[in-house]
Amino acid sequence: MKAKIDTFMEEVKTRNGHEPEFIQAVQEVAETVIPYIVKHKIYNGKNILLRMVEPERLISFRVAWVDDSGVIHVNRGYRIQMNSAIGPYKGGLRFHPTVNASILKFLAFEQVFKNSLTTLPMGGGKGGSDFNPKGKSDDEVMRFCHSFMLELNRHIGPNTDVPAGDIGVGAREIGFLFGMYKKIRNEFTGVLTGKGLSWGGSKIRPEATGYGTVYFAQSMLKTKNENFEGKTVVISGSGNVAQFATEKAIALGANVVTLSDSGGYIYDKDGIDSEKLAFIMDLKNNKRGRISEYVKTYTSAEFHARKTPWGVKCDVALPCATQNELHQEDAKTLLNNGCICVAEGANMPSTTDAVHEFIKAKILFAPGKASNAGGVATSGLEMSQNSLRISWTRKEVDARLKDIMEDIHQSCIEYGKDDDGFVDYVKGANIAGFVKVADAMLAQGVV
Repeated sequence: MKAKIDTFMEEVKTRNGHEPEFIQAVQEVAETVIPYIVKHKIYNGKNILLRMVEPERLISFRVAWVDDSGVIHVNRGYRIQMNSAIGPYKGGLRFHPTVNASILKFLAFEQVFKNSLTTLPMGGGKGGSDFNPKGKSDDEVMRFCHSFMLELNRHIGPNTDVPAGDIGVGAREIGFLFGMYKKIRNEFTGVLTGKGLSWGGSKIRPEATGYGTVYFAQSMLKTKNENFEGKTVVISGSGNVAQFATEKAIALGANVVTLSDSGGYIYDKDGIDSEKLAFIMDLKNNKRGRISEYVKTYTSAEFHARKTPWGVKCDVALPCATQNELHQEDAKTLLNNGCICVAEGANMPSTTDAVHEFIKAKILFAPGKASNAGGVATSGLEMSQNSLRISWTRKEVDARLKDIMEDIHQSCIEYGKDDDGFVDYVKGANIAGFVKVADAMLAQGVV
């Protein structure tokens, strides 16, 4: 079996040798899905996985825009349309200096499996730009978004490709993007998700990824007759996902003690309560400040510069920042400190070696394609509301989100439970996501 996996990965590396993040994502899937393919004749010999790792379409384009001083800048825009076997392409747009084809291909590939797991009819895609919205004025961000959409509009539509937000693309950016799309196409349609509530958005959408991650972790804990009550929780990041994961964990009785950004992490031994979280939300969302400013107001807390929070003793860890932030040594430290559950709120925040440590130790570990699928699930619910021209209540959307996360958890158990009773959520998520997409691809022929 190892030889089959190695042969497959050699072909992937030959085609994509300069894309390390993409290769990492494919490797993780191949290790669990190829043994399943070999055991099931319907998939064996059809090169299904090789077809899935090749994007249906990779679009790259120039984005020229003018800053407030009249200087012209040029950025690169992308849209990766990975797989549309089960529905229109669906996946976020990321504006960040690190954005490149490798990162977007890994995100698009993960999105295929994540969207499949939600049980909603959505294919996988991803896009974005190496533009950095930090430090830019609202007018500069608007000019960039309008220029970006001048090209992107050719490739998206409610039945073709429905982008959403991601890192660097929040309500402000979605508004500017949607405004230009509407002007160009002269139609009001659900082509973007994450919209404002007054113009087609869905309740719970901003909270969905963070809430969903905690709902999934709660389902995992239940399998061990545990819950969040009284648990010490370490969370990385301080953006949208981390904020709402913190909010939901607090609501379930947990003691959240850390949050972070690219400058370092805060540790509050007394716990981040609702009042402190409101301060952080204002700091990050409105003032666009740094997490280090927290300790100026809450002086009993500590700030650790240029470090991640994985050395803090905890029961539950929720990596909600960015890819490859949690390394093998971090995993060993978490395990030595008694951590019993890790649920990924970000996309691929744990390195391959770190994941292997968690699985070897047989703790509860959920990959992002399963545990952070709440965001895209609620985006799918927004698409449904837009198509029906209706708006569900907050309670209705939250209930649907919780049901979807529980369904994803059950699918992971179905395909990931070993003979000894241990649930390998990585294997379960990969196979469950693969089966739905693969069946659709087989039904549609070689296209």
